[in-house]
Amino acid sequence: MSPSQFSALQGASPVRVSLCRDRFLLRFESLFHPGRGLSFPCDEFGHVALDQLSDHARENYLFARAVVGHEYATPVVQRCDE
Repeated sequence: MSPSQFSALQGASPVRVSLCRDRFLLRFESLFHPGRGLSFPCDEFGHVALDQLSDHARENYLFARAVVGHEYATPVVQRCDE
């Protein structure tokens, strides 16, 4: 991934809670920017349905998984607050 692609991901908006069909989110919190991170709809076990994500969201999810411990903390499953 190029630095410009990485920069674009840092400014990416998280998945909105209103998209949380299963009432859970898998949250990757940024290690360097408190309060920032990426969230993806998931089931209660943290399983994300990749085929239901947009291409952009899928790329963000795969990137976040790849850099856990370097850019993002270990993800946590959160209940959606709707």
